[in-house]
Amino acid sequence: MARKRKAPADPLAAYNAKRDFDRTPEPAGKRAPSKSGDLFIVQKHDATRLHWDLRLEVDGVLKSWAVTKGPSPDPDIKRLAVRTEDHPMSYAGFEGTIPKGEYGGGTVMMWDRGSWAPIEGKSADDLEDGHLHFCLEGERMKGEWLLVRLKKKPGEKRENWLLRKLKDDHAQTGDVLVERELTSILTGRSMAEIAADRKGEYSLEGRDEEAFLAQMEKASARNAAKSQKKPKRRKNAPLPGFRKPQLATLVDDVPTGNRWMHEIKFDGYRAMVAAKGDKVRVYTRSGKDWTDKFGPLVDAIAALKLPSCLIDGEITAHDADGNPDFSTLQKVLKRGYGSQSKADKLSFHAFDLIELGGEDLASLPNIERKERLEALLATAEPPIQVADHVIGAGEKLYEAMCAAGQEGIIAKKIDAPYRHARSKAWVKVKCTRRQEFVIVGWKRSTAKGRPFSSLLLAQNEGDELVYKGNVGTGFSSDDLDALAPKLKRIERKTPPLDVPKAKARGVSWVTPKLVAEIAFAEFTGEGNVRHGSYLGLRSDKPARSVRPEKAAKAPKSSAAVKISSRERVIFPDSGQTKGELADYYEEVAAIMLPFAGHRPVSLVRCPQGRAKKCFFQKHDSGAFGDAVHQLPIREKDGGSEDYLFVDDARGILQCVQMGTIEFHGWASRSDDVEAPDRMIFDLDPDEGLDFGDVKSAARDLRARLADIGLVSFAMLSGGKGVHVVVPLTPGHDWEAHKDFARRFAEALSIAEPDRFTATMSKAKRKGKIFIDWLRNQRGATAVLPYSARARSRAPVAVPIGWNELKGLENAKLFSIDDADQLVRRAGSKTLSGWGFAEQRLPDI
Repeated sequence: MARKRKAPADPLAAYNAKRDFDRTPEPAGKRAPSKSGDLFIVQKHDATRLHWDLRLEVDGVLKSWAVTKGPSPDPDIKRLAVRTEDHPMSYAGFEGTIPKGEYGGGTVMMWDRGSWAPIEGKSADDLEDGHLHFCLEGERMKGEWLLVRLKKKPGEKRENWLLRKLKDDHAQTGDVLVERELTSILTGRSMAEIAADRKGEYSLEGRDEEAFLAQMEKASARNAAKSQKKPKRRKNAPLPGFRKPQLATLVDDVPTGNRWMHEIKFDGYRAMVAAKGDKVRVYTRSGKDWTDKFGPLVDAIAALKLPSCLIDGEITAHDADGNPDFSTLQKVLKRGYGSQSKADKLSFHAFDLIELGGEDLASLPNIERKERLEALLATAEPPIQVADHVIGAGEKLYEAMCAAGQEGIIAKKIDAPYRHARSKAWVKVKCTRRQEFVIVGWKRSTAKGRPFSSLLLAQNEGDELVYKGNVGTGFSSDDLDALAPKLKRIERKTPPLDVPKAKARGVSWVTPKLVAEIAFAEFTGEGNVRHGSYLGLRSDKPARSVRPEKAAKAPKSSAAVKISSRERVIFPDSGQTKGELADYYEEVAAIMLPFAGHRPVSLVRCPQGRAKKCFFQKHDSGAFGDAVHQLPIREKDGGSEDYLFVDDARGILQCVQMGTIEFHGWASRSDDVEAPDRMIFDLDPDEGLDFGDVKSAARDLRARLADIGLVSFAMLSGGKGVHVVVPLTPGHDWEAHKDFARRFAEALSIAEPDRFTATMSKAKRKGKIFIDWLRNQRGATAVLPYSARARSRAPVAVPIGWNELKGLENAKLFSIDDADQLVRRAGSKTLSGWGFAEQRLPDI
């Protein structure tokens, strides 16, 4: 029997006694439950010390804790939570500024809101015993959490608790919530915008909760309309047509780091689904209309009454164990629409959204398209489902899939657009080798009732078919019965390719029309499949397109790109050579390319080493190599010049072969150079200042950017300073980009003229830190993450976590000798999500 809690006669007495309601906009309150009775809120509160106030509704009041540093979704991170006085329910909508000198004076933001509940078998009564195990369903905080009261120390007056996230599907690594979520969930305003509101527009005074929340909804809509472009969608958009799908490149290893999202590689048929209301068309990856083959799925999609959209996904059928199985899918398709039923368990796993309401989404980042897809199919139920993904931790997913006997995984670069071709922005890692082959013949069987003993296989290489061996296992009796007449119909007298005589004896040849999917252990030295097993026919792919899949790897400098003069010393004071520089870039290419790839670059070339003549190069006539691409960009005089960009490790190494040490990039991508997507503030100290001054300045910039709702990241420049990097969603032009950077830097220099200057002049920066905002104009560049520097001892520009900055002694923490360590760091908790945030330039 639960213990009856003794509630104080007036649980809000302490709250009311601490406030003068003639001076503060906070609401005076009485004990009164909300309609649901299970409300929770979190308010970001910039008082004497910045903290986050967690409030849980219990018995008609908000039980409250001040959480220092804010709630962390990382189970390994515990946060101090100081118990404070109960607050009234009317406080659940408060956002505004408490005047200085009043209790809690400072800015208050509505940071999260939702419902809470004790886990099964527990209750709010547990608070009296000093613990509470509960679940949250908010906009930002979700899943299981734990509050535990600490034992009081002698003389300690305040009541200290610990707040901790428990391991579940909502757990994340690092402090991603407080670092990335910088605006109000109700009004979309930053802390600076709330602090600047002098009209009291958001005050609760004289309003009930429902009226206030209604006003918040309007304010949120105004903010969204002001800060984002409205999508170009049309209610009368037609049913989309087929578009060529993006294809993945086969690789041997799972990509590491949080710039990749990983999905299950489903064992089925690729499908492009066009839908509008009850109209649905299903296309194969080659553009065949297979709507009639997937009747139950088509009906399920039509029942959703979707707006005009084009969805990319995979259609699967499940075997008796509930696993996606290609052979089972083929059997279902053989039965045809009229014979299919729910028992066939067809499923459509949607993983990308290409069009919506007439708007082409292909240029958006992978992660944004996935989020829009999830919103579009939020009400869908099996057999229609959105494919799950994980960010980072791809190796764990891969191991789990292989252990379960599945095909493998697909890894996708988070920030890459959708390309209607094969791309290294999507890669696939298979648990077993599986490829498609063209059937070119069959051998007779001596076994009774078996029409053939094996099939002869081939693949297209260049303009000819090349023999790839035989497959004689994996055939069910149904497979044998189905294949025999198909082979009979396409028999021919002569072989369609050259086959060794020993392999051609007793073979019946066929016209190369049928495509089979084969699992095998490896290719022999002669290029033939070893231990092959038949999986099924692929009628969705023409035979002429079947080519070998070779796993792509980062090119080896000694093979893919020949590095001449490897022993030439490039860094004379520390002895590193050109070959060692090339080896460094080869090792870090995978973690560097998300920042350096598909971006106009300028190179610092030092053909004779850094101590000799070095020069910048931004134009190219094609002399670097085939992987260093040219991009025509309009110049101020109206003409255009070819700029450089790379998109793979081979391109980086070709630049190194030509004497490149440093890579500097534009603040925009090569696919739209007029749309900047990142802002850089380079903190350059005067010679009289030490690195401690730079670190302090960087932290202050981070705080000021957070005040206006912008997430920022720190990077050691490899020189004297620190770069503060602000990723942005494209949507503004260069003029707005430059103007914002200038005004922000000048505002800081005006606020603290003894510390900062926004002027390049040497005379005006004596004893100060120059906030270099000039890198944020069209054509300007900044050193790219993981670029080596043409400086003493070969330092490297390296991303760091804000929590690391305090303990560093200089900006040259790593060199080109530390490639292995840098690759490991890139996948660490500290750098989780470094350099990625969906945020627009504020309109201030």
